[in-house]
Amino acid sequence: MADTLHVTDPVDQQCHGVLRTEFGRGTFEARLATAATAGGPPAPGTTWFDTQTGFAVRRWCAPLLDLDPHCLPAGYLARRRELGVVETGRRLLRATGADAREIVRLESLAEQIADTSGTVGSFLANLAEAVHTAAASATAFTSDAAAHHGPEPDPGPPGPGQVRGAAGRWLAGRDAARRAARTGAGGPRTPGAAPDDPVLLRHLLWAAVACGRPLQLQLRSTDPRRLAGFAAATAGLGSDLVLLNSYPYHRHAAQLAHAHPHVYADAGAAPARTGARAAAVLAEILELAPFGKVLFSSGAQGLPELHVVGAHQFREALGRVLGGWVADGAWSHTDATRGAAMIASGNARRVYGLG
Repeated sequence: MADTLHVTDPVDQQCHGVLRTEFGRGTFEARLATAATAGGPPAPGTTWFDTQTGFAVRRWCAPLLDLDPHCLPAGYLARRRELGVVETGRRLLRATGADAREIVRLESLAEQIADTSGTVGSFLANLAEAVHTAAASATAFTSDAAAHHGPEPDPGPPGPGQVRGAAGRWLAGRDAARRAARTGAGGPRTPGAAPDDPVLLRHLLWAAVACGRPLQLQLRSTDPRRLAGFAAATAGLGSDLVLLNSYPYHRHAAQLAHAHPHVYADAGAAPARTGARAAAVLAEILELAPFGKVLFSSGAQGLPELHVVGAHQFREALGRVLGGWVADGAWSHTDATRGAAMIASGNARRVYGLG
């Protein structure tokens, strides 16, 4: 059996807040399903505990609540209710060493500015000021745009006329949706919906790049190869690109990190979703991406359990991969320890300026 290298607590470069309300088994399992990227109901006679994420919750979180590892789901949820949501969250998050920093989502920022801007001109002026102001305090920017409207085929910044046209269409659509909602007519758009025009989304990405802060790009539903042009166009501008949630396209994300000095590959969400196969998936990323270009994130949201699972799965997977190389004589223990420190925390501290 290969040795397991000890990996120190990682820096979670991308995660979300947790729910602080009491909820039942249905809500808990729905959150597990989301974390496992599952769709629809579970198979008859099974639950969302019957996933790699569900098994990992019972393995790593149960002892933190004074239960045996792998306890039955009913017993786990009963103990959770007994402790209450506040104490449960305290115990679980304390185990992760949580220390939160702000990351600004570009689409949400655009929605906020649109709600207080009356014209296209004021919207664009206020948006530019808001992005600049956010860059002064935020650790990074993030965007879902690449996941649904990749910057290809035209990766460069759009012209002023294109941006005004795109902003006008989006703002008009928001107004129409709100009027329809007031009259009960309904419609295809949700009032206050996030921007979905490719030109406007590309404008948001370039506004963030111009500020020089790191830019996280969500890739959970698109092929990262679509970002090759954007990566090339933004090289040398001072803004690092971090490719998040790339599994099952993790090898392509790793290739982009190898090809471009300012591109980094996230390796955190893959171990959380692949469970017992996490080490194999992580090893595939490390075949291609330089060790100084790989970062950890849990992508956790809603359940504090997901923060715990993400950190544990990543530490275990990285420890098994690097420990195996040491056992085979391919790496020295000193080199493996240094590599583990880079991937777990050092790279993130350098990219985000955490010291």
